[in-house]
Amino acid sequence: MMIVASYFFYGWWDWRFLGLLAASTAFNWIIGEEIWKGRRAQKPLLIFGIAANLAMLGFFKYVDFFVESVNTAAGSSLPLLNILLPIGISFFTFQAISYIVDVYKGRLNSAYLLDFAMYLSFFPQLVAGPIVRADEFLPQMEPARTRREIDTGTAAWLIGRGLIKKVVISNYLAENIVDPVWSAPSAATKFELIVATYGYAVQIYADFSGYTDMAIGLALMLGFRFPTNFDNPYRALSVGEFWQRWHMTLSRWLRDYLYVPLGGNRGGRNKTYRNLLVTMLLGGLWHGAAWNFVAWGVLLGVFLVAERVTSSRWGAVTAASRVHSQRRIALHWFVTLHLICISWILFRAPSMSEAGQFLSGLLRAPMGPAPSLIAVMVIVGAIAVQLVSPERFLPYREKFFALEPIIQGGLLAVWIAVVVAAGPDGVSPFIYFQF
Repeated sequence: MMIVASYFFYGWWDWRFLGLLAASTAFNWIIGEEIWKGRRAQKPLLIFGIAANLAMLGFFKYVDFFVESVNTAAGSSLPLLNILLPIGISFFTFQAISYIVDVYKGRLNSAYLLDFAMYLSFFPQLVAGPIVRADEFLPQMEPARTRREIDTGTAAWLIGRGLIKKVVISNYLAENIVDPVWSAPSAATKFELIVATYGYAVQIYADFSGYTDMAIGLALMLGFRFPTNFDNPYRALSVGEFWQRWHMTLSRWLRDYLYVPLGGNRGGRNKTYRNLLVTMLLGGLWHGAAWNFVAWGVLLGVFLVAERVTSSRWGAVTAASRVHSQRRIALHWFVTLHLICISWILFRAPSMSEAGQFLSGLLRAPMGPAPSLIAVMVIVGAIAVQLVSPERFLPYREKFFALEPIIQGGLLAVWIAVVVAAGPDGVSPFIYFQF
């Protein structure tokens, strides 16, 4: 039933790509079966499986990008294929790769076909994550679940929190400051550009963490626990710590399936720096087939390398170690926040030229009048909330969790109605759908 429901959900966007999802499922299940049987060709099968998955992802996502790049560099006029990017392909492809790698490494046994089909198509996280590994999901298929075992309190809390993030905060900032400024960055004032920079940092957090809150909550209502994907990233005291708190499932995937196989921290400082740069470059390219995403990934890689190089003098500060002075902690937080906000300019820009216009305006545009005070208050409030210890919210959560499930469901329904009434008439697509 869940597989049929998930395929119906995916096919509602474009039924033609149901065959692609089914083919990916069948192919990776067969590769996993053959690897698990222990034949001599295990490693060649693994390499073939990974290569085939990346080739499929590359065809749909990067062919036109490379054709455009060749045309620009060589002055040629090769035709574009104008390939439609299947929604969620980056996510279910990475999940498929994690499955065959984990079977190869002996972390889990080959799954039953229906179990694997549900893992790859499970609707809550199918189109935009979080990236759930096979060894996190498939073992949960074993025990039967009853209604009493479902953590309805946490599920309802997450869904309600995700709705307010997406429908109210993200949409408000997109409509009232971010999208208007980015539609014509060369015409914006410096004040508008500054507020739009902070605004997008909050918008993308509210948009994506709101989605994953709802995805995790929906999965939990069906008896499945997904890993946490966000942990107050804007309270990070270094870029490295930021990536331990932002899109955590992708960060762990890149670490375990790319950074570590490249050599990780082994082989000396120079190789470590190289591995960091390569990992972040490919992480940037995973997000989108455009040079601004490549530049975004390289910039973050440079930030991570710079932190390693200067760690002895700068002195790394982590959330787990608060022996440094409050002033120094504040400085680390301030610098980290602004490095991340600058990097988001490249992420948001439609092209490198528009990113250049935006950055140029930050330096040269006239100051102009102050933007909406409400927008500024929303931005400051959203960042300030992340600096508050999560324990402060525990009493409210515990009171909600103590209620009967039917009351929790009723309160969630009321909350949905309030959010719909308070939100805009139309809700913009989730930002991460494009990846």
